[in-house]
Amino acid sequence: MPAAAPAPLLFRFDNSYARELPGTHVPWKPAQVPAPRLLFLNTALAAELGLDAQALAAPEGVAVLAGNAVPPGAEPIAQAYAGHQFGSFSPQLGDGRALLLGEVLDAQGRRRDIAFKGSGRTPFSRGGDGKAAVGPMLREVLVGEAMHALGIPTTRALAVAATGEPVVREEVLPGAVLTRVAASHLRVGTFEFFAARQDIARLAQLADYAIARHDPDLAGTPGRHLALLERVGQRQARLVAQWMNVGFIHGVMNTDNMALSGETIDYGPCAFMDAYDPGTVFSSIDRQGRYAYGNQPAIAQWNLARLAEALLPLIAGQRGDDDEPADAALQEAAQQATAVLQAWPAAFEAALLRGQRAKLGLADAQDGDAQLAGDWLDLLQAQQVDFTLGWRRLADAAAGDLAPLRALFADAAPLQAWLDRWQARAAHRAVPAADRAAGMRRASPWLVPRNHRVEEALRAAWQHDDLGPFERLREALRDPWTERPEAAVYAEPAASEVAAGYRTFCGT
Repeated sequence: MPAAAPAPLLFRFDNSYARELPGTHVPWKPAQVPAPRLLFLNTALAAELGLDAQALAAPEGVAVLAGNAVPPGAEPIAQAYAGHQFGSFSPQLGDGRALLLGEVLDAQGRRRDIAFKGSGRTPFSRGGDGKAAVGPMLREVLVGEAMHALGIPTTRALAVAATGEPVVREEVLPGAVLTRVAASHLRVGTFEFFAARQDIARLAQLADYAIARHDPDLAGTPGRHLALLERVGQRQARLVAQWMNVGFIHGVMNTDNMALSGETIDYGPCAFMDAYDPGTVFSSIDRQGRYAYGNQPAIAQWNLARLAEALLPLIAGQRGDDDEPADAALQEAAQQATAVLQAWPAAFEAALLRGQRAKLGLADAQDGDAQLAGDWLDLLQAQQVDFTLGWRRLADAAAGDLAPLRALFADAAPLQAWLDRWQARAAHRAVPAADRAAGMRRASPWLVPRNHRVEEALRAAWQHDDLGPFERLREALRDPWTERPEAAVYAEPAASEVAAGYRTFCGT
């Protein structure tokens, strides 16, 4: 393997996590790879980060993106964290195949992590090879960029570089390294790691770092750790409501995959629902349906409870390992945290209903709106109607064209009965039909990453080294709102027999 050339200055790093939180990570370097080759570069994101896309695409830049050269200013580290995985606690997980290269300030002054995924073994690899395959890394590009286009907070892919080496899973696959950009990689599991070790001093440092980074108005204020729990809960309520309103299923909502920033992180066995069914599960490893579509709100609240447990000593006023709070203080802290958790479902339901009102074209709020939305979803489920097209064709009905909507339903009578209620409700506050339909179309996408189209694109890429289907699908997903003939093939759901057997895999 040739020696790595000196890396060019591509990033202007300012690495606060590595600098301010010793003991939360292990310095490490990415593995060398034999034949780096750029498969994808997000030029729009590069510009947003103030990076030179041409330099990144040059051979010296590709060497950096594949891990063969560490750029100046980078301090690559493997982060430590724990996590509840499918409900069972693992006290040590950590970056088993990831590295945080460092942080940059983007064009708007926001601090963003630059991290690798698939860059080789680390001290946290737990027997794994630390590698990633082309298919799962390109999936993260497609789904993450689709979520970004949908306006849903998400980590994003800056690049994917092929490594030229095989990765052995159930079969031999071509390897790749993803460069991921995130508001941070602080997770619920990061806090669980130090709470489990009763390292209160480091837990306090971590919490104050998280506050300074994501909620700076809380820095130094009394009660800030309880307020942090509230803020994280608010962000997760909005995020999961957005997932639910586009039919997204994360697939592996472990506590190490819940980011304090409120971004969607880790696109492993994720998928988008076709026919509406709250029990929908795609992940091959979720055999009990713990992370089914309809369970996502409850799991988010469960994860927040684990964060509350980790923060409890800080909420009670403990600042160091030798500063044991009184039982009364701990009891009061538990009551305060419990109150936050008990209020969370109402916050989620409010966020969900705001989105549903927009999708229903309701210009104001009335008490019966949640029931109206729920009955619509029940109707979709009873007649196995595609979630995305059902909502989209409802906008056509608002514009006066009922035929596309009726074509989705085998039994017109229940549909018409619900439509009569919906129209009567919408008439409460008159809005021109065209304006109402346009607003509904801005709330209900025409395109989501259809699972069968994603698989086609990934299969062409890793089996035949053909990135054409991937690029065409990615381009179509950049505008999920506008119906256009050239992208119509990406809007249609899979045949029911194909959708019924579809499974996703975590890619590790």
